[in-house]
Amino acid sequence: MARTRLCVTVSAPTTAELRRRRDACPDADLVELRLDAVRDLDVAAALQGRPGPVVVTCRPRWEGGAFAGSEEERRRILAEALALGAEFVDVEWKAGFDDLVAQEGGRRIVISHHDFTGVPDDLSPRLRAMRATGAAVTKLAVQAHRLADCLPLLDAGAAAGADGRLVLLAMGPAGFATRALAARFGSCWTYAGSEAGLGQIPAARLVSEFRFRESTPATAVYGLVGAPLAHSVSPAMHNAAFRAAGLDAVYVPLEAADADDFLQVADRLGVRGVSVTIPYKEALYARAGRTDPVARRVGAVNTLRREPDGWHATNTDVEGFLAPLAGRMALAGARVAVLGAGGAARAVAIAAAGAGAQVTVHARTAGRAEAVARLAGGTAGPCAPPPGSWDLLVNATPVGQFPHPDASPMRADSLTGRLVYDLVYNPATTRLLREAAAAGCRTLGGLEMLVAQARAQFAWWTGASPDARVMTMAAVTRLAEEAAVAEPA
Repeated sequence: MARTRLCVTVSAPTTAELRRRRDACPDADLVELRLDAVRDLDVAAALQGRPGPVVVTCRPRWEGGAFAGSEEERRRILAEALALGAEFVDVEWKAGFDDLVAQEGGRRIVISHHDFTGVPDDLSPRLRAMRATGAAVTKLAVQAHRLADCLPLLDAGAAAGADGRLVLLAMGPAGFATRALAARFGSCWTYAGSEAGLGQIPAARLVSEFRFRESTPATAVYGLVGAPLAHSVSPAMHNAAFRAAGLDAVYVPLEAADADDFLQVADRLGVRGVSVTIPYKEALYARAGRTDPVARRVGAVNTLRREPDGWHATNTDVEGFLAPLAGRMALAGARVAVLGAGGAARAVAIAAAGAGAQVTVHARTAGRAEAVARLAGGTAGPCAPPPGSWDLLVNATPVGQFPHPDASPMRADSLTGRLVYDLVYNPATTRLLREAAAAGCRTLGGLEMLVAQARAQFAWWTGASPDARVMTMAAVTRLAEEAAVAEPA
């Protein structure tokens, strides 16, 4: 099969702006020109002077587009694009424009169908009917509500035998693997762009962060399992480390509906290893075939590795938590207040207790706080630590994390200790840290812990020790990109 190409989608309110965006796609093998939202549409001008091949699309509202005119008008636009030599024209399967397909003998035609509700029960018959039109390329996009919704597309690509005539996509965060791992799904190209709701990401990120040009069906797959995952910089870190180490591997977000959803898809995709984050650290601990002593003591995992006898599990959060504290604060005899009672809180409590600290666990559910405290030989306290009761405060909850950076797990007037350590790393400086600094506390963000635990994961998977600077720079760069996008114009 030929190399999987990258098609970048561009749309604009005017023809002039569409041309400008068309010509600003350095990472594209093809550009999809979305004509449906252009107010002053001039098809000839949209095509004139194009630097590379295009796919002309005029998507109607009834299939998720913006075109509100008549079907006859839309047919005329597509016919004009064909007459003017467009490399491809996208024709919806349900449109009934059979004459356009016939006049081209299927050449230059992308026959497409989008199901925004889920995966249709008759996916295979639909796909066969679409391919029977003789179109050069058949594009089928479905809405993924869980990772397993990608599997019918994987089967469809395998059944087609990688003939270079398919584009198979699962829309939404759970379908990201169908884009980043498009070659594995038998797609001749995949789409990038700014339609985040559909699961698109910018082409530059797909190429640079997710190694799109370097990946093949033989590339080893690693990933991050959890939900939600849009905030995570782990893909940037691990993919940068794979590239620096010269390893043929890629790391992708696997946003799962539950632990079993992940395990089902991981087996089919041949995933070699994963990082585990909220909310599956405890659920995947229970499903691992073998766990090491650290994971067993914590009762939660943050790392899985596939072995011939099944999934092996460990927990690198313990060493990751301790590493940034070296030289900042001695834990022996210190009073440590841990906020939260999930997998991260378990690792923090055990790490702090193992270093000689007096641990108190604070959580909304008293029973869960007590369970974590017992693991560390500590005590459970009230939901909010009282002023003067701690030396080190550790936020092991997601409160304050993107996309809710204005939240804080603590009242500002309760920040009376020596050091506040927030495991949240996105944003780099949380509201909790800002208010702690204003109250005179020393502060420590979660990025150093993130890098430390990620380096241990990478080494456990590959046997190679990654450069901390490579991972840190990748994370900082990704956070800066997100901050730039989030800033108001």
